[in-house]
Amino acid sequence: MPLVPLREMIDGPAPVPAFNVIQVEHAEAIAAAAQATGASVVLQISENAVRYHGSLRPIGVAALSVAAAASVPVAVHLDHATSEDLVREAVELGFGSVMFDASALPHNENVTRTASVVLRCHEAGVGVEAELGEIGGKDGVHAPGARTDPDDAAAYVAATGVDFLAVAVGSSHAMLTRDAELDFELIARLHAAVPVPLVLHGSSGVADEHLAAAVRAGMWKINIATQLNKHFTASVRTVLGDHPTLVDPRRYLGAGRDAMSAEVARLIRVLEG
Repeated sequence: MPLVPLREMIDGPAPVPAFNVIQVEHAEAIAAAAQATGASVVLQISENAVRYHGSLRPIGVAALSVAAAASVPVAVHLDHATSEDLVREAVELGFGSVMFDASALPHNENVTRTASVVLRCHEAGVGVEAELGEIGGKDGVHAPGARTDPDDAAAYVAATGVDFLAVAVGSSHAMLTRDAELDFELIARLHAAVPVPLVLHGSSGVADEHLAAAVRAGMWKINIATQLNKHFTASVRTVLGDHPTLVDPRRYLGAGRDAMSAEVARLIRVLEG
């Protein structure tokens, strides 16, 4: 069961962990951990990662190839895209889902543009994640204290037709410490009010026991990025510290890949309870 659309994972028995891919080693590490645990996972590529590579195609094709070779279900997803052209390119490359992030726009424009993206993506069989409530750590509208109102969230889903909704419940992007305070009561209320799966962004800043509690309260897709990069960086530093004149990048990139894979496997088990 290789590359699958994210929407096909909705009826699965477990939450869906989604890990951000920056380079091919990330994709390989995530897929290896998924195969070792027998779990379904999402490889997601952000607009920032696309900017780093100069375009979507190089890293997008690599992630799609890794997913297609996996022995467990692996979805490839575009994360936090503000560009409709980038969404269009992801669909053309074969991504099964995208996140169109219009949360920085005025509410009516957010609804209008997101509904338009949903219509085009659904015509291609592609699922769409979007965001109404702000999530901390992205500057501007993304304030750490932001919270998604359940009634507003339900109305937004009805107006746009999105398949998954990212909600603000206390987490923040790019946290290096794991001390975010999630509002579990709000998660439960959102789960009861919103008819589509809920997505938790900024999960790297959430402690293990709180991630598991968030899943029990109603979260479905759990986005993790910074936590993998912490393990990758620590491993590379160790290798380079032991070999200060090392010139073969396979030595430290391979060590970083192994470290990320071990952390992905551990987090999968945390989310599965």
